[in-house]
Amino acid sequence: MNVLGIIASGVAALFITVALAKSARRVALRPHVPDEPGGRAPRAEALRRTGGATAVLGVCAAAGTALWLGAADDAAGSVAGLLAGAGTVAALGLVHDLKPLWVALRLAVQTAAAVLVVCLSGLSPAAGVLAVLWIVLVTNAFALLDHVDGVLTAVGVVTAAGLLACAAIGGNLALALLPATLAAGLAGFLLHNWHPARLQLGASGAQFTGFVLAASGALIQAAAPSGRAAWAALPVLATVALADTALVLISRRRAARSPLRDTDDHIAHRLRRVRVTVPGAAVLMALWAAVPVATGTLVHAQLLHPAFLLLPLAGTAAAVFALLRVPAYAPPRPSASSPGSSRTASSRTTSSRTAPPGAFPSRTATARRTTASTAGAAIPAAASAPGGTGSASGKGASKGAARTAGGHPTVPPPPTGRPAAETATAVAERG
Repeated sequence: MNVLGIIASGVAALFITVALAKSARRVALRPHVPDEPGGRAPRAEALRRTGGATAVLGVCAAAGTALWLGAADDAAGSVAGLLAGAGTVAALGLVHDLKPLWVALRLAVQTAAAVLVVCLSGLSPAAGVLAVLWIVLVTNAFALLDHVDGVLTAVGVVTAAGLLACAAIGGNLALALLPATLAAGLAGFLLHNWHPARLQLGASGAQFTGFVLAASGALIQAAAPSGRAAWAALPVLATVALADTALVLISRRRAARSPLRDTDDHIAHRLRRVRVTVPGAAVLMALWAAVPVATGTLVHAQLLHPAFLLLPLAGTAAAVFALLRVPAYAPPRPSASSPGSSRTASSRTTSSRTAPPGAFPSRTATARRTTASTAGAAIPAAASAPGGTGSASGKGASKGAARTAGGHPTVPPPPTGRPAAETATAVAERG
């Protein structure tokens, strides 16, 4: 395959993707699209979420046409296997966009597609096992980047350009077909995926992008000459995607959260929390990806020593450590009642459950008993004052006045807060 064939395939992928995405955008933004019954998400939102299928169709159409015209005769089997595996993963992602599937099922299909690519590429069994593991890991790492408008699309364009350069430097123009068409297709889709995004890649476009990048890197590395240090240069191209995955797993592990539950704890989300705009986050992620991509490409071209690969890796590790200090999870909401009242209520409940019956009298009974004793102390003091009646009559009067037929006191508690005996004595002296 020559350079003109690669350029023609990329241009075809660009125009096909732009045309399909424009049509899908018109359908998705049509105002009279009704909602689905049963309280589900509107159809327009589902169409936006499955917009990545337009990029998949554009890339597959351009690459398939090139294969049909015999543009990759020297590596037609490897490229065809890669395209078939990527198409299978994209079809599974489209089903997942419409109806969520189990994680185990998705991993199984991705593994089967990776095995297909490895078998058609002619790798040894040991290298094939490592390639399958690498493809599945990087596919899901790139798919996790699709959480903010334009992030995965921009990073995918930069990474695909790096793989295209590595394949051209190594003389494997046939293996550069899919990276070239993918870069062009994602560039065309970025026109509709930039913030505010009218279309989203979804699981279909995200998994397709990750699979093509991972499998292309594995095949280019396997076909590269031994003196180009491809074993160290090409894996560096996935630095940003792997850093985002590591950041998510570490933060969720620290917060005792499920690693499979998607929340707002990715790199772009943390950049938003430090007042970076959505387009700014996409640009920063693309520039971040460009540093290891450029370094890996120069090392692959033998223009830099492999030791220079440690620089972007060290910078990425420092950035991940700094982003871990940015809070990603909201603190728990306080309860409706105050903390003191909740603690008091809980202690009362615990005491009432553990103590025997009758150990804690009710509040009403205690108040009645206290008021009765106060009233009983006030009446005799009034009877012994000057001008009072005799002891017998005082006892009878106190008995009759202190209690009613129901047993309740008739003398109310003093309103001023002074002791009851003192108040009753003052009243008697005034009388």
